[in-house]
Amino acid sequence: MGTPFVDSFERFNGRRSGAGKPIAVLAHGFGTDQTAWSALRPWFEQRFEVISFDLAGCGPRGAETYDFDRHASLFGYADDLLDILDELEVERCTYIGHSMSAMIGALASIARPGLFERMVMIGASPRYLDDDGYTGGFKPEDLENLFDSMSANYQAWVAGFAPMVVGVEDSEVIADFSNTLFQMRPDIALNTSRTIFNSDVRALAAQVSRPVHVIQTSVDVAVPVAVGHWLAEAIDGATLDIIDASGHLPHMTASGEVIRILDQRLGGAAR
Repeated sequence: MGTPFVDSFERFNGRRSGAGKPIAVLAHGFGTDQTAWSALRPWFEQRFEVISFDLAGCGPRGAETYDFDRHASLFGYADDLLDILDELEVERCTYIGHSMSAMIGALASIARPGLFERMVMIGASPRYLDDDGYTGGFKPEDLENLFDSMSANYQAWVAGFAPMVVGVEDSEVIADFSNTLFQMRPDIALNTSRTIFNSDVRALAAQVSRPVHVIQTSVDVAVPVAVGHWLAEAIDGATLDIIDASGHLPHMTASGEVIRILDQRLGGAAR
C-alpha cells in the first residue's frame, strides 16, 4: 500500500452525517461525486453514521487530489479509502460502493478485512473486457474508440456518454451526471477511464471474505448481467439482486428499488 495522505478526509471533501451508531461508507463511481447518493442518503442517515467523500479526480477539488502515478491502478484508490478510514479511526463499517468503488472496496477489504462488516456493490465489474469464458461487455476496439472520442472532443463525448450510461429518459439525472463529468479535468477523466476499463481484478474476487450484496440493473451498457452472476459466484456467500430497470446509475434513477433491496439486505446491520 502507498504512502498515506495527510488530512485525507478533508482533501477528498469528506462529509459525515446521520444519527445512527454503526458506520456506513458511501463511495461513488466514475464520473459522479458524492452527490450521487442524494436519493439514498436519507435512508442511510436514519440508520447509520454516514461517511462520504469524492474520489480522487472527482468533485470540486478533483484536480488537487488526483495523482497520475498513485491512481494509475485501483490499488491507489483503495489506499485513499484506507487512509480516510484510519484517519477517522473507523474500526468497522458497512461499505456501499458503486461501479469502480465496488472493486476499490473489495481490494481494501482484502487488505484489511476487519474494517468491513459487509459490502454492497452496485453496478460492479472486476473486468470490462471480454475474455475466454467471460463476458465483460467490451472488446478492445470498443475501448479504443471510447478513449479516442474522449481525447478528440471531451465535451462532445460527455454529451453522448451521459445519456447512454444513465440509460433512461431522466433529464435531471442526465444533467447531474453531465455536470459532474464536466467538472473532471479531461486528461484526468481519460486516465481514470483507462484505469477502470483496463483493470482486471477477477483473480482477487475469491479473496473477499466479507458478506457481499451485489445489486445491478437488468440492462446496463457498462456491466452485463452476466458479470453480476460471475461476481456472486466468485465471492463466497454473495447475494445478487437484479433490478428490473435500465441504466448504470440505479441509486440515482431507481432509488426506490435500491432502497427496497437495502431494507432486505441491511435491515439487520443497522442497529
